[in-house]
Amino acid sequence: MARFDDTVAIVTGGVSGIGAAVTRRLVDEGARVFVADINADAVAAASDTFGPNVAGLRTDVTNEAEMTALFDGALERFGRVDSVYNVAGGSKPGRIVDTDLATWDFNIRLNLYGAFLGTKLGAAHFLAEKKPGSIVNVASLNSLVPMHFGAGYAAAKAGVVMLTENAALELADQGIRVNAVSPGLVATPLTGGLMSMPGVTEAYMERIPTGRAAEPEEIAAVALFLGSTDASYINGENIVVDGAWQTSGYPDLRPFLG
Repeated sequence: MARFDDTVAIVTGGVSGIGAAVTRRLVDEGARVFVADINADAVAAASDTFGPNVAGLRTDVTNEAEMTALFDGALERFGRVDSVYNVAGGSKPGRIVDTDLATWDFNIRLNLYGAFLGTKLGAAHFLAEKKPGSIVNVASLNSLVPMHFGAGYAAAKAGVVMLTENAALELADQGIRVNAVSPGLVATPLTGGLMSMPGVTEAYMERIPTGRAAEPEEIAAVALFLGSTDASYINGENIVVDGAWQTSGYPDLRPFLG
């Protein structure tokens, strides 16, 4: 497949987990990719990891100046930007009554500010160039389903979905598509710590009808579909990729996390 021949994509969080899977598949399908990540060493090694069609810049996705520099870097290196994948994210869990503003701010800034800046700057570039473009935001099943200890993360991801819908409303008549993908449980380093706790994996598997976590490549496949011309009439959509987990809800994590 070569759906992305002669195109350039920006991928935030593009050197690990779901972001790395998106980067790898884009390259396999003909794209050149400019990655962003807070891990400077992994970004510096991106060409060695993914091949010569990948470069990048160490970027804090919550910092507008650094995100602007990311887009400038992609244009300087590859001459154009055709699609943006806002994948970077993370969580600091806690009960609402125990969550201080710094922890709340971390969850909102990393997950929602990052998607906002990637969407804003991507759209601004496409409008300035008078060209169509595609933006894909990675949200979460928690944009729709709450979980214990996850209020900040879930609120941020719900915001990502509404940001996506608003951006599609504003930009569709300019040929710009903005969609979201909401993964359930994915086997990445981000979830490894929780799933290594005794009993947690079993509690999750009792609720996931498919009986397993997704692989990052399975989320990347949907993200690339949304970013491709195969999805040319899909705009403002949030596709849940969760192995039917939404049908049963989250397990109660209180016995495991206290």
